[in-house]
Amino acid sequence: MAMRRLALPAVASLGLAMGGGGALAQTDAGNRVENGVKEQAAASPEVRVVVAVPEDQGVVPPPQNGEGLGGSLTVRPDARTMTLSVPAPRGQITDRHGEPFAQSKVVWYPALQYVQFEKADRAYVIAWARKRIALANEVFGIHWRVTDEALWQHYRHRRWLAMPTTHVVDATRKAELEGKLMDGLILHPVYLRHYPQGECAAHIIGYVGSAGKLEKGPINYGDPLFERSEGRSGLEKIFEKSLTGKEGILRQDFEADGSMVLKKHEKRSRPGGTIVTTLDLEWQKYAEKVLKRYSERGAFVVIDIHTGEVLAMASRPGFDLNDFIPFISTESYAALRDDPSTPLFARAFQGGYPPASTFKPVVAVTALSNRDVYEHTLIDCPAKIKIGNHWFHNWSKNPEGYIDVKRAIARSCNPWFYQVGIKTGPSAFLSVARRLGFGSKTGLPLIGETEGLIPNNTWMKKHHGRKLLDGDTANLSIGQGVMLASPLQVAQGMAGIANGGALPKLRLVKQVQDVAGRVLVSNEPERRNFLNIDPMAVNVVHEGMMQVVHAGYGTGKRGKLSYTVLCGKTGTAQWGPESKEQRLAWFAGFFPLENPRYAFAALYEGKPHEKLSGGRKAAPIVSSFFGHFEKEITQAIAPPPKAMVIEEEDDEGGGYVLDEGSVPRAIPVEEDDDDGFFSSGDDAQPLRAVPVEEDDDGLLRARKRPVKAIPVEE
Repeated sequence: MAMRRLALPAVASLGLAMGGGGALAQTDAGNRVENGVKEQAAASPEVRVVVAVPEDQGVVPPPQNGEGLGGSLTVRPDARTMTLSVPAPRGQITDRHGEPFAQSKVVWYPALQYVQFEKADRAYVIAWARKRIALANEVFGIHWRVTDEALWQHYRHRRWLAMPTTHVVDATRKAELEGKLMDGLILHPVYLRHYPQGECAAHIIGYVGSAGKLEKGPINYGDPLFERSEGRSGLEKIFEKSLTGKEGILRQDFEADGSMVLKKHEKRSRPGGTIVTTLDLEWQKYAEKVLKRYSERGAFVVIDIHTGEVLAMASRPGFDLNDFIPFISTESYAALRDDPSTPLFARAFQGGYPPASTFKPVVAVTALSNRDVYEHTLIDCPAKIKIGNHWFHNWSKNPEGYIDVKRAIARSCNPWFYQVGIKTGPSAFLSVARRLGFGSKTGLPLIGETEGLIPNNTWMKKHHGRKLLDGDTANLSIGQGVMLASPLQVAQGMAGIANGGALPKLRLVKQVQDVAGRVLVSNEPERRNFLNIDPMAVNVVHEGMMQVVHAGYGTGKRGKLSYTVLCGKTGTAQWGPESKEQRLAWFAGFFPLENPRYAFAALYEGKPHEKLSGGRKAAPIVSSFFGHFEKEITQAIAPPPKAMVIEEEDDEGGGYVLDEGSVPRAIPVEEDDDDGFFSSGDDAQPLRAVPVEEDDDGLLRARKRPVKAIPVEE
């Protein structure tokens, strides 16, 4: 007698329980489930079935009356033994502190659960099912569509397993509605992906979808008990293997009358691992909140310069990831896809924009490093200059006079950069730009990240039939022309300028953990490449960027923070079709001036014909965001306290000197019986104790005799 078995992953370790002839439940997390098993070919009199069972149930023993499993020795077409695979629950995606962006949960679907009918014909089976579908439509307020043929074929091939419809019922509604059901209409537990933060970091996290519908015909060995899910975008797709886990196998036997006689785990499923991102959930949520407050379309990126970790990367507008779960209708997806504001488009890393004046520090640091200009070199900057047959204007349409590099950065003076850019040459400053990450992907695990564009003579000849001319160089020196960069690349470039010596390698994932919490992959801070620029040139550019925000003549005063010295650069770019006269506003930079810790880039995407500037539209995004986290950031950027160590000199000197690395010795003292003073020996002069009191700020301060500070130096 031929016999085949169907594999089903065991998931009892997650609290899974099969009910109603094959319903699957989960307490931790899971995917959308539709129980379906392919029945063995009709030639086989018996097929074995395996389904999930709780840990405390173990194996269902055979009946004691001599029937049951022993009956399999005879040909009984309605007896079944099936072995099915059970897809493992997907792992979590969390922020740096363990707060979940994506996890799995258990929900319930209304489902038919056939019983074994004696000599039932097609009409009877369909009528039985229709009665329960009508009740489901009434109780759940749905419109369950299924053909008569599908109802009949499920009874023929899969009546041991539930036939669900896709309508999510949570635990609260389950308790309310369960009592209104009838025999044969059940709530079928399923795994479902869940995104507790909704829109937050949607473009980064991504979403899942069905890996394929279950077949509706006879059962085959190893068929999944329910539909497998797979990542469709974002981290869900990139880390598919780590998140999927290991499938299990579960077996279940049915007697000829439809009763279950055996339920056993042969192999328990192993849930997927956890992806720990570098994002800070609170920072990410507030970045999106600030973008929503100040713009209709834009992006904002924050990077930790010391580690290269991306702490926040927001794009506006976005979308709710839960709209894709358990599936998204064709109409809903078309509405998202065709929305003029392009909510599916991740502006922070997929958008290529002219970096505008945020690129000017790159030109300045290159010119200073190459000695084409010096810190105090003065250059005449009229309102416009003629290059070839074209006039190139200052943004303000006013002359700036003779100014140095720091004021040129602070004033964002176009004529200064036109002249210096041509003198330095495009090959020089574009080479530095590439070392700062412009013109190439960051290497982060992102779907659809743009490379941006940093042109060269080869590119120009291919696309424009000529090499770079002085007019092209003038445009490139102010971040215009054919140059493109994403907000992520601009923030990365600012991190490199802030560091001065090297470009940090960006990171979006801190760790990959298994289900037990063991770290499988850990990403440590790395250097992407050396910059090879003059440290003195870097310091001068830092000073100029500081003046952008803190000088009275700076263009980015609205980006100022009260608790630190911020270095920034505004930018305004022409963008899009000329007929729309559309512009962009930028504000990018880093802080603090001493020992920079955070780099950022804010982008405001203007409406057609909207008048804007980086200082007015983008800078407030930055100050509003970092102002909200003042207490947290103040602690992060505070310099570490310096230890002061002293040691005793020789006996003749009798004094104490600072000595790094030595252990200070306590001065032995004893109380004098006569006056209550403390002395350091029999012959010592009395030393009066200095009374202290607690000040308003909680510090203990001397009340009578001030203590002189001990001068130290590094």
